Formats: sequence, C-alpha cells, structure tokens
Amino acid sequence: MVKHIVMWTLKPEADGRPAADNAAQMKARLEGLIGKVPGLKHLEVGVSVFAATPDCHVVLYSEFPSRADLEVYGAHPLHQECVAFIKQVVASRSVLDYEI
Repeated sequence: MVKHIVMWTLKPEADGRPAADNAAQMKARLEGLIGKVPGLKHLEVGVSVFAATPDCHVVLYSEFPSRADLEVYGAHPLHQECVAFIKQVVASRSVLDYEI
C-alpha cells in the first residue's frame, strides 16, 4: 500500500479569489477524482488545518495499492486538470510518499 500526502500553502489571492475560496475549489476538484481514477483507493482533503510545520493551508491524503497506481494517478488527465488549477493558486508544495 502506498500513501501519498501533499501539503500546500496558498497565495493570499489568486485568480481574483481569496485563499479560502481557492482552498475550497481545490478540495472540490480533488475529491471529484474519487471513483474516476483507476487505483485511487482513498482520498481526503483537509482545508481546516490548525497546526502544521511548516505551515500549510490544504492537505491531501490518498492511498494506492502500488507505486505503479500512484504513477497512473499522477499522469491521469483528470488529475492533470486539478494540477493546472492548483499551480495557479499555490505558493508552495510539500510531498511525502511512503509504502507499507
């Protein structure tokens, strides 16, 4: 099982919207991948982060059966649509992948 965790810090404003609106949009878009990307077994997005080091505004936790499934997710066209939006509104990103 592969766990994929991503933490993002958002720009205070991007695309004419405040960070809170962009966080909600990220959450909706990412959760929209559930059931649509092969190999994506679990996905949750948190936007009410109250403690994180380093600071972040949005966190993604997802699970995949294998590294190959994580690679399929990364390249999937629906995921790439999310990535295109996220790149517009994010100031920084941290990623952690591990296998159990």
